Amino acid sequence: MDHFPTNWGRPRNDAIDLYGTYPIHQRPTNVPKDAFSAGIQHTQQPIVTGTSVLGIKFKDGVMLAADNLASYGSLARFRDIQRLHAVGEHTVVGAGGDMSDFQYIQGILDELITDEFAAADGHTLGPAEVHNYLSELMYARRSKMNPLWNAMLVGGFKDGKRFLAFVDLLGTTYSASTLATGYGAHIAQPLLRSAVEGKEDTLTEDEARKILEQSMQVLFYRDARSLDQYQIATITAKGVHISESRKLETSWSFAEGIRGYGAQTQ
Repeated sequence: MDHFPTNWGRPRNDAIDLYGTYPIHQRPTNVPKDAFSAGIQHTQQPIVTGTSVLGIKFKDGVMLAADNLASYGSLARFRDIQRLHAVGEHTVVGAGGDMSDFQYIQGILDELITDEFAAADGHTLGPAEVHNYLSELMYARRSKMNPLWNAMLVGGFKDGKRFLAFVDLLGTTYSASTLATGYGAHIAQPLLRSAVEGKEDTLTEDEARKILEQSMQVLFYRDARSLDQYQIATITAKGVHISESRKLETSWSFAEGIRGYGAQTQ
């Protein structure tokens, strides 16, 4: 009797053991370790993507902002995507780049928080630990030539300390009082630096929110992959709060005076 269920109902080929039924020491040398390995492919480029995430420190904590758009190429396909994700009681992760990869990362982080809660050892993960975990994860995937196509900001507040840091698909990390991903690193970052740097210990929550709103407005004017609907995450000693989707107040009347726009030709 054949005791290998994988062979039942299939022709047996003792020369090539596609189903790995031989013990390793008896396996023919021409047998692949995984019969399906030729079909495994790695992501070559991001498909459905989100754009900028902005982050700043203020007097009482950290604030992040991101719009709700996920673009399919140049098509504004999904307009209700939340790109700010709470991780435990002290941390928020905001992501640009491939949204399916970010959903995968969200699942990993949720499992991490569940395991930490189940340990019941009196400790909770803070933003520094979450950022370190993500940096190791991103570098490991990059080293396997199968990166997670994201650039993320990790912001949080724990034990009276503010934390704001960056990590990308290569495992590159750095920290500053103002950070941005995507197009925001070119357009919004200079605005954030001039408004925040040197004032982190005096900037109020309302002032910080106004700075982010103005920066998101500039990005909506300048970045073709952005949206006028956005969310703001605030992390303070009170915990994590992610706002409902908001709509930017914008005006395009100035465009009528631009040469080559609309009916104006001279």
